[in-house]
Amino acid sequence: MADKFTCTECNLLNCQTRDKEFPKKCLTTAAGNDAVLRASVDQYHDDPLVAKIMQAAAQVEGQYYGQLTRVEEIIVFAKKIGAKKIGVASCAGLIRENRIFAGILRANNLQAFGVLCKVGGQDKCGVGIAERDKIKPGHYEAMCNPIMQAKLCNQEKTDLNVISGLCVGHDSLFIKHSDAPVTYLIVKDRVLAHNPVGALNTGHSYYQRLLDGVRLNEADKRMSPNNDSANITD
Repeated sequence: MADKFTCTECNLLNCQTRDKEFPKKCLTTAAGNDAVLRASVDQYHDDPLVAKIMQAAAQVEGQYYGQLTRVEEIIVFAKKIGAKKIGVASCAGLIRENRIFAGILRANNLQAFGVLCKVGGQDKCGVGIAERDKIKPGHYEAMCNPIMQAKLCNQEKTDLNVISGLCVGHDSLFIKHSDAPVTYLIVKDRVLAHNPVGALNTGHSYYQRLLDGVRLNEADKRMSPNNDSANITD
């Protein structure tokens, strides 16, 4: 079955410019999506938190376009939404950088509540992770604990939480369990110095191999493309 036409297949981007005709299968004009559009726009008006975030994000973009680093944009955004206590969900490998970030927050009259990914100090096997799936099998290896990170931020009643270097998937769990809005500072990429867009910027050259499929280990090669998480076993 052919994939549905989506925005990544579109070269017109008329939703951004409105100076051309929309493609026939455009998500903006597709049957039924007008109701989704109306509901989305209504929410920007009707939900006070959503409206506040939307207005603040637009102001940061419009007032400081191309002038501020991501660190600075987070600070300005936090102030515009009235956030005072900022949760910093830190990767252990980036604790030095996140100490600096916490210091910058405090220098800008914001409270910083940092929570390390290894909080709780539990071995990975304690949550059912196989010994063979550790980086160094046979040794204590602290699990990342994004749910506890989020719950501690909730307990502190943080106004805004910042993910800074959490692993793929752990960031998903943190977002799922966070009471406060979440934004990113650092996206983990262990190969590209936390700059994942580098693989896309060189997707026509050095990383063109990704278009041939990601290089999997022998165990993962046996997984069916149609497998869901429920079918992945020890």
